[in-house]
Amino acid sequence: MRIVIAGGHGQIALRLERLLAARGYEVAGIIRDPGQGDDLRDAGAEPVLCDLESASVGHVAGVLQDAHVAVFAAGAGPGSGVARKYSVDRDGAVLFADAAERAGVRRFLMVSSMGADAHHEGDDVFDVYLRAKGEADDHLRTRLGLEWTILRPGSLTNDPGTGRVRLEARTGRGAVPRDDVAAVLAELVDTPATAGLTLELIEGSTPVAVAVKAVAGN
Repeated sequence: MRIVIAGGHGQIALRLERLLAARGYEVAGIIRDPGQGDDLRDAGAEPVLCDLESASVGHVAGVLQDAHVAVFAAGAGPGSGVARKYSVDRDGAVLFADAAERAGVRRFLMVSSMGADAHHEGDDVFDVYLRAKGEADDHLRTRLGLEWTILRPGSLTNDPGTGRVRLEARTGRGAVPRDDVAAVLAELVDTPATAGLTLELIEGSTPVAVAVKAVAGN
């Protein structure tokens, strides 16, 4: 199975690449800075150069041509302004979803954010971010050719993962280590029965594999 991850050098993506490579999957990470390539190789992933802010749908579809799963884990980052919340967090996600559908990729995982809402009010950068993520999620739901799952983590931390989470349609506010977000994504790759679900994720008491099976109805 080939899995292509947008935002391949991100903190969650690098963790996910290591987990998927350890499972024997062929993993590629999309980056726009060639200097990041060695970090991806160290994680067991193939670096693929592509700038989602300037690439065409056709070009990205070519990158995804042989993929079985596409994961959008890109983000403009906490230091970015309003413009890049739209150009990366919204438009990049829309482009990636459209390209995946064109390429015939069935499984699509979206790393969103708790509180994402296209109708969220406010003018602060974080308000814009939540609107941008919400608009991207709404667009993904219209892609009938994709078996999508939207994951909305709570506040991200760099604490060591516990392997135990709370994963539900509504969890309430909370934090979650990036290690555990990556672990949940790795399980979602292998659980297509979660297609069509939007899930919130925070730290909890349920082992990751059990939590994913539960929301899948298993």
